[in-house]
Amino acid sequence: MAGLRARRGPGPGLLALSALGFCLMLQVSAKRPPKTPPCPPSCSCTRDTAFCVDSKAVPRNLPSEVISLTLVNAAFSEIQDGAFSHLPLLQFLLLNSNKFTLIGDNAFTGLSHLQYLSLANNNLQTLPRDIFRPLDILNDLDLRGNSLNCDCKVKWLVEWLAHTNTTVAPIYCASPPRFQEHKVQDLPLREFDCITTDFVLYQTLSFPAVSAEPFLYSSDLYLALAQPGVSACTILKWDYVERQLRDYDRIPAPSAVHCKPMVVDSQLYVVVAQLFGGSYIYHWDPNTTRFTKLQDIDPQRVRKPNDLEAFRIDGDWYFAVADSSKAGATSLYRWHQNGFYSHQALHPWHRDTDLEFVDGEGKPRLIVSSSSQAPVIYQWSRTQKQFVAQGEVTQVPDAQAVKHFRAGRDSYLCLSRYIGDSKILRWEGTRFSEVQALPSRGSLALQPFLVGGRRYLALGSDFSFTQIYQWDEGRQKFVRFQELAVQAPRAFCYMPAGDAQLLLAPSFKGQTLVYRHVVVDLSA
Repeated sequence: MAGLRARRGPGPGLLALSALGFCLMLQVSAKRPPKTPPCPPSCSCTRDTAFCVDSKAVPRNLPSEVISLTLVNAAFSEIQDGAFSHLPLLQFLLLNSNKFTLIGDNAFTGLSHLQYLSLANNNLQTLPRDIFRPLDILNDLDLRGNSLNCDCKVKWLVEWLAHTNTTVAPIYCASPPRFQEHKVQDLPLREFDCITTDFVLYQTLSFPAVSAEPFLYSSDLYLALAQPGVSACTILKWDYVERQLRDYDRIPAPSAVHCKPMVVDSQLYVVVAQLFGGSYIYHWDPNTTRFTKLQDIDPQRVRKPNDLEAFRIDGDWYFAVADSSKAGATSLYRWHQNGFYSHQALHPWHRDTDLEFVDGEGKPRLIVSSSSQAPVIYQWSRTQKQFVAQGEVTQVPDAQAVKHFRAGRDSYLCLSRYIGDSKILRWEGTRFSEVQALPSRGSLALQPFLVGGRRYLALGSDFSFTQIYQWDEGRQKFVRFQELAVQAPRAFCYMPAGDAQLLLAPSFKGQTLVYRHVVVDLSA
């Protein structure tokens, strides 16, 4: 043990030096300046402010404590959604004197503390609807120096300015001309006509058809289509769940030109008019849930039917058949007890093409159009219980189809022509006068109809697409509204189906198309 040396600890001098070094380190650490917050090269930053010039985007690496941000001469033109969501404490945002043209719908989402917003002197023509809604405590807004287009897209802004507590400097419209230099705050809301409509394709029925007749039976909605291509009168039923027309039943009809449903004393009948093989009346038997033939229509009287019109006069049911043959006669049939019986031969030998029943001023009338003479007006005689010829519509030498409508106190006729312009005529008390001529070469079908207070006219052609016109109340004329890709239509049919407003266009050459009428708010 004598050869071993005992291990000795550090001496007093070494311990003293270690203690001195540790003290010096503490002193240096205590005097180190605070760490500088991150700041992009294009910005000057303090702990809670940032001033950025020539930035290519909204800076992302800024301190989250920033409450004031200024962007000047930014090298981008669109402020995207959530552009400032990384700065939730922001109170002042100055974006003036840039070249911003677009602002995302949710550009200011997450800025619940923002009090001052300056978008002045940019190239903004419009603003997203409710863009300022997330800014709950916004006190001041500056939009001056922009080229605002005061159309329907800024209607919401006019409404917002009328109700907000935010102080907004006066801003002015740059366009359209009628509002140029007008103060946005002073624009009357009634000057914004922002509701428009459209007909959009809703359902395609993959077969041609030449007539369409909607009807209600036992609280359900149905549609009867004449389909000579499949030798049937097809009955479709409206499915209120799927909101579609579905196949329901078929009545054999090899050469059907019109299938007219009639509900008489809660019983359903369908008059089937055919070019060949005779015309018939079918009855729906609810016990067997089938259509059964009820009676024939005299083939010597009705040879070449072209249209059917059903109506009620003084409680009695009638239907009339327009006959387009050289030897036939347009005829009237009346319901009596258990069938329809011939009541009157109206208009023989004139190749009649269409019928329109008009019940106005307590005077039932039937207008018969013809390809060989001017339309003829018949008025119902209550003493004779027959139609009596009243006169002709001499302004039109021939017409393929005749329809009527009322606008205000005035009555109008619409007449389509295969050669020449279709006509709109107004009743002047003793005669009709021409109001409008519509180009319509090759037209066999037209139909005025009313949807939610808006009046339209569908005008078809064998040589071009279908034109939809809308009635201009101020000018008392139809103006072109929309073109539908329907060729060779043989009828148009308006059918309300629950909350769906439908326009059906049976086509002789292609599919039967169903369009839906939709209302569009351009300010949304």
